[in-house]
Amino acid sequence: MKSYVPVAVLALAAIAPLAAQTPQGWKMRVDRSAAASDPDAAGAIKFVTNGAGFHATNPQAAVYWNPANTATGNYILKASFRLEKPSGHTNYYGLVFGGSGLEGPDQSYLYFVVAQDGTWLVKRRDGNATSGVTPKTPNDAVVKPGADGKSINALEVRVGSDKVDFVVNGVTVHSEPKTGAMAKTDGIYGIRINHLLEVQVDGLGVSKN
Repeated sequence: MKSYVPVAVLALAAIAPLAAQTPQGWKMRVDRSAAASDPDAAGAIKFVTNGAGFHATNPQAAVYWNPANTATGNYILKASFRLEKPSGHTNYYGLVFGGSGLEGPDQSYLYFVVAQDGTWLVKRRDGNATSGVTPKTPNDAVVKPGADGKSINALEVRVGSDKVDFVVNGVTVHSEPKTGAMAKTDGIYGIRINHLLEVQVDGLGVSKN
């Protein structure tokens, strides 16, 4: 995954509630590409209600969340992600959890994401820095785009008392001890979608584990 930096000085537009036609109460934080070899696309991000879910069109990478959406203790976070068309190179999308301070310089969250090349990974974000909890790892459970360019992947984060399971389409692709980078799983949950992607998100929610 490429390295990104947040919009300069955390511009209010990037962290304020989103405009009309978007889910009420939701916010976003944009991460612009810092790599000259991997630039963002032109145009503005669009994050709108679509059916019972959300539709994100991302010329730039972004995290989306509603401050009212939090999870603590043992829980299962899940959502289904339909990639509408692949980007010109590998970009990731998926779930955010254990979030705090998302509107400021001390932002912190974990994320479990998949990509069109059939890989998944888990990372942690603290301020402007990211650290890998796992490497990019291929797994047959991750559905790649078909001939129409679309794919659907159902992701789950199952937080237990001593471990966290990461699930793709019903298959546990990884289990991580609830220590170190994974010690803090309480907090805000939401969505992360990298640049150059268009994704439909359905069924986002939390239940007790």
